[in-house]
Formats: sequence, C-alpha cells, structure tokens
Amino acid sequence: MSTNPAPDSLESDAPVRRKHEMVREHLLEAMRERLGPHQRLPTERELSEELGVSRLTVRRALEQLAAEGRVYRIQGAGTFVADQSIRKGDSLSSFTEDMLARGLVPSARLLEATEVAAGAHHSWRLGISPGEPLLRIVRLRLANNKPMCLEHVHVVKKFAPTLLEHDLSGSLYELLTTHYRIRMDQADQSITATVLDPSDAELLDVPPLSPALLVERVTCDQQGRRVELARSLYRGDRYAFEIRLRRRS
Repeated sequence: MSTNPAPDSLESDAPVRRKHEMVREHLLEAMRERLGPHQRLPTERELSEELGVSRLTVRRALEQLAAEGRVYRIQGAGTFVADQSIRKGDSLSSFTEDMLARGLVPSARLLEATEVAAGAHHSWRLGISPGEPLLRIVRLRLANNKPMCLEHVHVVKKFAPTLLEHDLSGSLYELLTTHYRIRMDQADQSITATVLDPSDAELLDVPPLSPALLVERVTCDQQGRRVELARSLYRGDRYAFEIRLRRRS
C-alpha cells in the first residue's frame, strides 16, 4: 500500500530539514487526506523505498508519531492510524480554544444571526422575563475545514447589544471579553446521546441518523449573570467528553 503522491526523494532536502521530520510530515498529510482511523500504514520497507530514505529514518518518524498519539503499533500486524477524536475535559473553554489547543485550525460558517424574543424555555434557563430580547447565532463549527459541531447560541441582548455587528467567525467568548468586558466564569452543562436528523446530518457531512452528542450549556459571567444558552450538536465520531471522577472519602 502506498501513501502516494510522494516526492521523488526526500534525501535531497536533508540539508534543510532533518529527514525523519519530512517523513513525519508526509505521513501526516496522508493521514489527513487518505487514511482513516485504524487503517494500516505501509511497512517501513515500503516507505523507505517509496520516499528514498533509510528504514532507520522511517522508524524514527513512526516512533515520533506514536509518541504524539497519532499512530499505534500492533506487534506482528503493523502500524495503524490512531483515532483523533477531540477529547474535552471539564474546564470551561470555547470551541476555538479547544481546537487551537490541539493544533487544529478552528473556523465557523455563519448560518443565522438575528434578534428573537425569549420563549418560555429560554427565559427559564436564562432567568429572564418572557419576551426579553435575545441574540440568536447559529454556526457550523469546523476544525481544519471539517465539520465538527452545529451550534445554536442565544445571548441576552442587554449584556452585548451590538454583538451581531461584529465578525462572528471566531470565538464569541473572546468577543464578549474584548468588547463588553464579559468574562465567562462557570457553566451548567448537560450531555445527551442522540442521532442526527437529515438536515443536521447534511450540515455535519455524515449520514442521517448518525450518532451525535447533544450538549446544552448555560454560561455565567464573573458577576454570576446568565449570559448565554448554547445548544450544540457534536459529531459522535469526532468528539468525546472526558470527566474525572473522585470517590468520596
């Protein structure tokens, strides 16, 4: 099995960069574009012949990828692409912050940005009066240009009255901090397993009824005010939540 297209030889670039780093970058590109999770990589001998480098150089690149958690090895079977699902812990952070922390490029496709009146559910969750103005923002969130999450956010308008006038392609938390001096401090969050209806599945580029994680979060600022209600659908094959539990003494 080949990871083509490949350069004629990596040896000629050796004075510029270490050869094993170039092999590593070549394999990363193959994993991004052609090889999925748990697919087997070519053997050291095959990569050595394909890339024009020594087996020792290939082995060093594979060892580095294994140390980074990008591949795993099974003795007697070969080297395989590791599952790169995004794992999120229990800290309060934005989607943008989560992706940047993992070396991914976050982006957003804005689907809707409008003012709406708070209904019964939103007014209850946000502790406001029914009919109070909310800013509704619907975005498709991407990592390295691949759909990751469909996000529905409602922000209480009185806290950020001109929010919709800003560029909404980045972090809302950063916008709130920079322009309105609102620092998100804590949140109540629920996570529920679900499946995607056809319209949401199309946006997230998966088949209908694919598994997903439904995350609903009410976020408070440093003054304890409930600023945001977010409802997000995460692709089940690309996201996982991790929570550390401690037994009471």
